Amino acid sequence: MGIVFIEKNKTLHSFLRKAIILAIYLLLGIPRLYAEPDAVIYRDSIIFDEQEEKLTFPSFVTVDREMKEIYIIDGRGRVVVYTKDMFPVLTVNNKYGINNPQGLAVDKNGNLYIAQSANADNPRHRITVLRPCLTWERDIYFSGFEGADSFIPSRLSVDKQGNIYAVASQYPGVIILGNDGTFLDIMTPDEEGRKAKLTNVKLDSSGKIYLVSEEEGRIYVYDENRNFLFKFGEKGGSSGKLSRPKGVGVDEHSGTMYVVDYMRHTVSAYDNKGAYLFEFGGLGLGAGWFQFPTDIAVDDAGRIFIADYFNHRVQVFATRVAVLSKK
Repeated sequence: MGIVFIEKNKTLHSFLRKAIILAIYLLLGIPRLYAEPDAVIYRDSIIFDEQEEKLTFPSFVTVDREMKEIYIIDGRGRVVVYTKDMFPVLTVNNKYGINNPQGLAVDKNGNLYIAQSANADNPRHRITVLRPCLTWERDIYFSGFEGADSFIPSRLSVDKQGNIYAVASQYPGVIILGNDGTFLDIMTPDEEGRKAKLTNVKLDSSGKIYLVSEEEGRIYVYDENRNFLFKFGEKGGSSGKLSRPKGVGVDEHSGTMYVVDYMRHTVSAYDNKGAYLFEFGGLGLGAGWFQFPTDIAVDDAGRIFIADYFNHRVQVFATRVAVLSKK
């Protein structure tokens, strides 16, 4: 009878544990796999490099508008390049002068601008510029503004004129440099009298500027002349809110903006005015689920690429139907 009692106790404890976990998930607002199954569908995952070795802790993803190539930065201190068909072609690493990449941007001429933090080979934080043929061109070091010596670039974007936009983790504002590295300006969103610290910067093909603040749970949108347009997002841990947004991707055909949330393991969709539409994802291991996603990009075909950090992959989604704004 004692054995039976112990087994019943184990069963009860297991049931209670599962019930508690489910209750926590519901309280946190962690959604089902797809909040809108007709809007976004899972298509594929990028897992291997050109040597058939697995990606480890991918933290960054972007798509080059001109060549349609996909760039992924993972935990091995390298950039892996893929064709638009997601075929791996090469790895940009220390052979190219790249050993601690944080983020990158590609300009209209195919030059790569790679944000690098200090390491044993180079004790200064910098932006390394590679030509389209991937030969080293120059390093850009930060100067001319407060905190330049300790500014560690994490995300970059380049506008049509070749100006460079750089953000650093928890730095208040985005630094704007001329193409030669000369300091031009700082754009700092105002949030009720305080300067918003930024996590990411993205420019679309029209020149619109999107600034992501993980701390504020907001995205700030500016026109190509750096005039403020609007902001969207609300800090929080439940459905429809942003806990720790890490990046934004824009579908330029529909105008839909997708924001990846590291802490809620989700992607939230907004219309072109910033109105919340739906979210998809959730904490998990299988296809369509995430473990602490860190970045997002949308290509010209509307494919959504998400750096799924602790699942060691970049997941690819497609929009099944056009996402319409809420009226």
